[in-house]
Amino acid sequence: MDGTAVVIGAGMGGLATARVLSRRYAQVVVLDRDTLPAGGEPRRGVPQSAHGHILLISGLRELAGLFPGLDDELVERGASRFDLGTGLCNYRFGRRRISAPAGQDLTSVSRPQLEAVIRERVATEPNVKIREGVTVSALTGTATAVTGVVLDTGETIAAGLVVDCSGRSSRSDRWLAELGLPTPRQLEVEIGVAYTTRVYRRGSDELEGWRAAIVVPEPPHEKRAGLVLPIEGDRWLVAVGGWHIDPVPSDVASFEAYARSLPDPIVANLISRAEPLGEPVPYRFRSSRRRLFEELDRLPAGYVTVGDAVCSFNPIYGQGMTVAAMAAVALGEVLDRHGSVTAAAARDYYRAAAGLIAVPWRFAVGNDFAYPETAGPRPRGVGLTNWYSKRLGIASQVSPELSRVYLGVQQLLAPPSELLKPSVIAKALRLGGRRDGRAS
Repeated sequence: MDGTAVVIGAGMGGLATARVLSRRYAQVVVLDRDTLPAGGEPRRGVPQSAHGHILLISGLRELAGLFPGLDDELVERGASRFDLGTGLCNYRFGRRRISAPAGQDLTSVSRPQLEAVIRERVATEPNVKIREGVTVSALTGTATAVTGVVLDTGETIAAGLVVDCSGRSSRSDRWLAELGLPTPRQLEVEIGVAYTTRVYRRGSDELEGWRAAIVVPEPPHEKRAGLVLPIEGDRWLVAVGGWHIDPVPSDVASFEAYARSLPDPIVANLISRAEPLGEPVPYRFRSSRRRLFEELDRLPAGYVTVGDAVCSFNPIYGQGMTVAAMAAVALGEVLDRHGSVTAAAARDYYRAAAGLIAVPWRFAVGNDFAYPETAGPRPRGVGLTNWYSKRLGIASQVSPELSRVYLGVQQLLAPPSELLKPSVIAKALRLGGRRDGRAS
């Protein structure tokens, strides 16, 4: 279609959206307030960029659909690909998960590297222009239709569509209010997540033959977690942290002591052998937030939001980039049906986005409510859900069959209904009370 689309934010959601719009608009302008790094370096506008990001398998598939060959390119540039069943050491519920092929390959790469590779792809699009170091201060238009943006320099950019992908700190509420429009109701769940990350040089046989490792606490009495991911440049990204912990490790001594306190020694053993490449970097994520745009009865034409501007998930579950990519694809499908983003099309998009958000939001928030310190609106039936999830989790540690089903749902490859099949429920309840490691 003719005209210009403006994308606010050059993070993962913004880049995926720019790719989608480049196939549907004559010109796409991506605006970001940061000076964007040339390579895979952390940047100020993505405060969590120095930390671990797990791109779910479903998310990589969505991105590979937008950027063909992306998965292989990431591996060629240093990412690691491994089977989740045999490559990931998963300590949970007092034991390591049995090693068995899952048939589900995860690609492990740092967030800055992933973003840099995709940004390079987007920048090669002849009708896409990325402008860095610019800040959007307002929208132009009326309560009926948004017609562009105003930069902090006073420059105005006219557009037939503006997409806010500026993340958790989105100014959408203010901008909509300035146009005389209602702002969405917000759900906020205080989860008290914090963690500290340090990067190490990756050698051979430092992780007991595993490709990655995760130590998951058993709520409510355990709160401490650990993570080891292989990333590009032959490096390990190591993180320790958890829910409702204080203080957060902030120096080498506290970082190493925290790792030694975990119930499985795999993280502590690795950092005792590997060469550190930097200092520990702490991070806090106090709450998950969701803006319910789908509830608004008045929406302007020419304006929608994507990614963390709509829903900011607990990063521990690795859902944010995946849901943002799915939402960008959904926006493209809405454009194909409607021809442009009318008010009706915006409503159609937000309903689709809400459907994409519902399952991962309930999964994340429900798990977080296993801790009594978590505060906010509780999903209906969360107590029963967590009771069953615990038994399913215990059973999945010893049953390759249940592990494959559980991973498929967790990776957003299969619907939650897969976990409620009679055969799955029966096996989960039969094995879910056992701690002896026997599968039958």
